[in-house]
Amino acid sequence: MDQKVLVKQEMDLSPYRVFDEKQWARLRADTPMTLTEAEVTQLQGLNDPMSIEQVEKIYLPLSRLLAFYAESTFGLHTATQQFLGTRDSKIPFIIGVAGSVSVGKSTTSRVLRELLARWPASPKVDLVTTDGFLHPNAVLEREGLMGKKGFPESFDRPSLLKFLSDIKAGKRNVRAPVYSHFYYDVMPGHSVTVDKPDILIVEGLNVLQTRELPKDGRAVPFVSDFFDFSVYIDADEQLLEDWYVERFMRLRETAFRDPSSYFHRYSRINDEEALETALRIWRDINLVNLRENIFPTRPRADLILTKDKSHKISKVALRKI
Repeated sequence: MDQKVLVKQEMDLSPYRVFDEKQWARLRADTPMTLTEAEVTQLQGLNDPMSIEQVEKIYLPLSRLLAFYAESTFGLHTATQQFLGTRDSKIPFIIGVAGSVSVGKSTTSRVLRELLARWPASPKVDLVTTDGFLHPNAVLEREGLMGKKGFPESFDRPSLLKFLSDIKAGKRNVRAPVYSHFYYDVMPGHSVTVDKPDILIVEGLNVLQTRELPKDGRAVPFVSDFFDFSVYIDADEQLLEDWYVERFMRLRETAFRDPSSYFHRYSRINDEEALETALRIWRDINLVNLRENIFPTRPRADLILTKDKSHKISKVALRKI
């Protein structure tokens, strides 16, 4: 069969509609720009540039789409309550943001939080990262898992599921633990409180992760079961490696220089040793996690944002309904 025909058949069978930047930007319609250039600059992460043009072309259309999804979901909840004759607490709209280390999940999540909070209805929007649900280093060391930090088994999954269950149940003042990248550990005694948000963004490496299902048919909850919409941020492996190494080398000149930093020792080695160290960490830990656990979850996302070499979103894939 002709190669072009095969490609067309594959596209027809794909569960996604794919847009380039120009096509997606048209879907902004009349959504107002509510962020200034200075605010966008403040929201971007280290080595993850974000331009106001990208916000206008990519994130404003996404904000408009999420407004439609949220409105429909709230309407569905109301209809279900009417059917059941119940008056349950307000149920938040939860958005999951997944992707590799160094792909820019944090920047995307922060930009979305600010855009969504500035909708005309001024909804309450909170953001939680799953890093806080990592087991403390003491536990990881005891279990021999320090070399697999960020892998699914390094997280306190029951605590994360309980947190999301309480949020979905409309409970007040639900606490989430806090993780410090500076100290490379969960901070004992520190937490953030999530109090009945309208929208909650949950950002993390493995938030779309599943696991082997039991043969007896028992219910096995996944983190993604609590999501109303999910985003996967994608980029070529080589780009991710380059971005990780660039960030590592920049941190050597900034945060790593502080003697209190977990990674302070890397500020005292020469550039060649630092480069070798960054590549080893990427290839032995982050790349393995990407291939084994993160990338395979990409087809589970409702929306896939693909980045190019300049960190710009060059392609948007939206799941067909």
